[in-house]
Amino acid sequence: MRAFKTKWFARFARQERITDSSLREAIARAERGLIDADLGGGLIKQRVARQGQGRSGGYRVIVAYRIKGRAVFLFGFAKNEKENISQDELEFFRELAENWLAAGPGLIRVEVEAGNLQEVEDDEEN
Repeated sequence: MRAFKTKWFARFARQERITDSSLREAIARAERGLIDADLGGGLIKQRVARQGQGRSGGYRVIVAYRIKGRAVFLFGFAKNEKENISQDELEFFRELAENWLAAGPGLIRVEVEAGNLQEVEDDEEN
């Protein structure tokens, strides 16, 4: 399973000190069928813990996700700052998810080289 972060999400994760390990753990839970919310259209919402705390009071991340395929982290927010995404945001993220999940390997490579996507590092591979 390859996982990526959009440029916006990578900046958010860096500012909030969300590690790639935490992101990988969120995808591993999804792969085991433990999805916090299925938003439809290839979009899921997963909880990610704050450093030193649990997931319930941490962050919510919106992910374009295809089982055994690809995951692209699109958006994140702290639960104490935002309750949920709006209907307009949901529609926007579904459209983004559709595009990222349909992208072929060549386009993904181009977007990584351009800096629009970053691969989420897998600790097991390092």
